[in-house]
Amino acid sequence: MTSGPVEVMSIDELAEYLKISRSTLYKLAQEGGLPGQNVGRRWRFHKGAIDDWLGQHPQHLDEKREAKE
Repeated sequence: MTSGPVEVMSIDELAEYLKISRSTLYKLAQEGGLPGQNVGRRWRFHKGAIDDWLGQHPQHLDEKREAKE
């Protein structure tokens, strides 16, 4: 039984999806604060894992957005 294709996003796609800067995402990913994999020299993120992470850490992105403003 398969549940369909897994949507994988690049750093650019994730930045647009979350509405935060790429540099913030790089920092979060490198610090292990964001679920993603470094494939070669590129980061990849499963949308489902990001959505789950958002549900568990909604305040984390609010802090990053406020610091950006």
